[in-house]
Amino acid sequence: MPHIFCIANQKGGVGKTTTTVNLAAGLAQIGQRVLIVDLDPQGNATMGSGVDKRTLPHSVYEVLLEEVSIADARARSPKGGYDVLGANRELAGAEIELVTLERRDRRLKSAIEAAANDYDFVLIDCPPSLSLLTLNGLTCAHGVIVPMQCEYFALEGLTDLVNTVKQVHANLNRELQLIGLLRVMFDPRITLQQQVSEQLKTHFGDKVFDAVIPRNVRLAEAPSYGVPGVVFDPASKGAQAFVSFAHELVKRVAPNIKISKPKKVASSASAGTADA
Repeated sequence: MPHIFCIANQKGGVGKTTTTVNLAAGLAQIGQRVLIVDLDPQGNATMGSGVDKRTLPHSVYEVLLEEVSIADARARSPKGGYDVLGANRELAGAEIELVTLERRDRRLKSAIEAAANDYDFVLIDCPPSLSLLTLNGLTCAHGVIVPMQCEYFALEGLTDLVNTVKQVHANLNRELQLIGLLRVMFDPRITLQQQVSEQLKTHFGDKVFDAVIPRNVRLAEAPSYGVPGVVFDPASKGAQAFVSFAHELVKRVAPNIKISKPKKVASSASAGTADA
């Protein structure tokens, strides 16, 4: 089985999709076979990977209804180097349809098992709510990666998420665990962010990843071009931080995996200032 991780946080706007897309691109650059599963009806991970959600012949919606397989529905990120099981507005209606179906919380698990030999990592971009879609992701995952801003309200949301992980672990998926917390949009000039960061390390110890993703203009610009930030401007501080995070994740969860040297990727950005 591949290593399956949910990128989740019940608080919106904390960088889940940015983390999913750039972690996938970073893992691909060091030789890993990666699949992104977009479980958010907004389809931002799909579009941010350079896949047009409006023209998808098949999507994760049909996979959850068991009408097609992942092999039939996946698309290739043109510049990211990974596969995408895309989402669009149809997915918003899936929850209503899933309610009456058998194995409604395990359908994604079955679909991924059928494609298990094709990937080293599966990254699931979850919506910012505990829904049947999120539950499908948590039920099939080995762990949860939590991107979070170092702000006061983020700590409250983290408590809710940790409790959710414990409940799913106890009742639905004994393999599920908290893999780690990733500090994102970090600005060391802000005293509060430094204080919250220290609190995280005090309470969660080695569950806090060493990698820190800075607040970065290039990462924010990349989605509008349909390119992961890691590819859009490889020299930017944000891109380099995500590649470092990819290395750290592999060493943490799969130390025996052979890591290739990062592939040199030509920047997709136009000339200009790289970092904010």
